[in-house]
Amino acid sequence: MSRWRLITDDRVSASFGLAADEVLAQRVGRGESQPTLRLYTYRPHCALIGRFQTAEHEVHVETCRARGIAINRRPSGGGAILMGDAQLGVALMIPGRRDDAYGRARELMAGFSQGIVRGLNGLGINAEFRRKNDIEVDGRKIVGLGIYRNPSGGLLFHASLLVDIDILLMLQVLNTPFEKLSDKEVTTVAARISTVRRELGGEISLDEVRRRVAAGYATTFGVELAASDFTPGERQAIATLEREKYLRDTWVFQRTDVPDSAGSARVKTPAGLLEVRVTLAGRMLKAVFIGGDFFAADNAVADLEASLRWHSSDSSAVEATLQTVYARRAAALGALPASALTGAIDLAVRRARVAEVRRRSDPYACFVSPGGACE
Repeated sequence: MSRWRLITDDRVSASFGLAADEVLAQRVGRGESQPTLRLYTYRPHCALIGRFQTAEHEVHVETCRARGIAINRRPSGGGAILMGDAQLGVALMIPGRRDDAYGRARELMAGFSQGIVRGLNGLGINAEFRRKNDIEVDGRKIVGLGIYRNPSGGLLFHASLLVDIDILLMLQVLNTPFEKLSDKEVTTVAARISTVRRELGGEISLDEVRRRVAAGYATTFGVELAASDFTPGERQAIATLEREKYLRDTWVFQRTDVPDSAGSARVKTPAGLLEVRVTLAGRMLKAVFIGGDFFAADNAVADLEASLRWHSSDSSAVEATLQTVYARRAAALGALPASALTGAIDLAVRRARVAEVRRRSDPYACFVSPGGACE
């Protein structure tokens, strides 16, 4: 039976946590370090954005600075997350293969996520890998996933497991489609994500969750996990990378070439008022929010939204994806017409593109609120 290292550490800084994961991925790829599973927590709180995101688009930078919340950038892709001592960071560093290209990202994440899925299943939580980079419980996100391939050939699988979460703080720190944070908006977001404690209906220690996840990986990959720590050489390399990369604004606040744009639409349907807000990154649907006064199951609406994250904004592609979701969620979506939803999304996308054209031609032509539409 193969042996992997298991490293557990708590309340690490954002810069150290990310530098440690990248260094281990590099050294594992070179054969200088053993394959390693790292289960850790961050010092409350920090906001971590994905490799290709722009910090100012994803987080409220001034709010973070006023509250002493560190901002940093992961080497792996995915979306912005809030991390602290109630969110378990999972990092798996193993040697890659020649065909482990990003074209296989979903396949790789599906395989690497099974340790977490098995651990949650062992707690009685019916979790499953869904879509591109989520683990969900009945349509509600409980784990976010990312992957990175180091030039040395080492693979880094990243995950953030919500043992618990302060929804209001998350919404105050991360940029959302909401222009204000009313009780209704907080409740809406709370219905779209879940946590281990919520699913179990009570308290469970983070250490117990960590123990279950470690056991899930040992079983899934057929390995023995040996408790360990960073070697002196690893710590020296981590300190160097932290100083030269993760503590520098040139890494954290680098900007993407494609700015985000936003648009919204409100239409009346036989099921009630339908409100759609979209955020575009170039031609891609980065996020979609679906609201209104219609009747539908929360997890079905969350399923629709998640299916359209990082999705083509082309109307026919959106329509095809909505038809797929409606085929499996028809009863839970009630009388909300798929055609009306497709039309509302298309209208919101067109308005987002108009807002972007106006902003490019005249930066004073409109005011774009965080996550809002051109007004």
